[in-house]
Amino acid sequence: MKTPNTVEIIPFSPDLKEPIKTLNIEWLKKYFRVEDQDELVLSNPQEEIIDKGGMIFYAKYNNEILGTASLMKIDGTTFELSKMAVSDKAQGLGIGNKLLNHCIAVAKENNIKKLLLYSNRILLPAIHLYEKFGFVEVPLGNVSYERADIKMEKIMT
Repeated sequence: MKTPNTVEIIPFSPDLKEPIKTLNIEWLKKYFRVEDQDELVLSNPQEEIIDKGGMIFYAKYNNEILGTASLMKIDGTTFELSKMAVSDKAQGLGIGNKLLNHCIAVAKENNIKKLLLYSNRILLPAIHLYEKFGFVEVPLGNVSYERADIKMEKIMT
């Protein structure tokens, strides 16, 4: 039984195509800008994430989608934690923690060996969250997002 005022993590479904876009665009416009690659992926989550072997999750609170995170398939054992965003009005509810916890649990269930992510050093709360969950900085290498200045990964054990 679901109780009100609890955060529930639910999977992507075609009728929930819009929240990944609206939440991420809101976040991107606040801190950076929407790049062409963002527009492509966020406008076509089914084709760009799900159909390519990835997963999208939403945080639902009081019947409203207030957060999202994706696992985008790189290869059979490596996925990128991507498109993570939480609405400003939901700050303090622990949604980022819950989404990250869920993504890591799903990665373990699916025998994913490594999670990686790209971020920006100005996003200190996000970097601290990733570190808390065992992500460590690795060399940036080639990156497709101009806002990314840090790459982190977590080897799943």
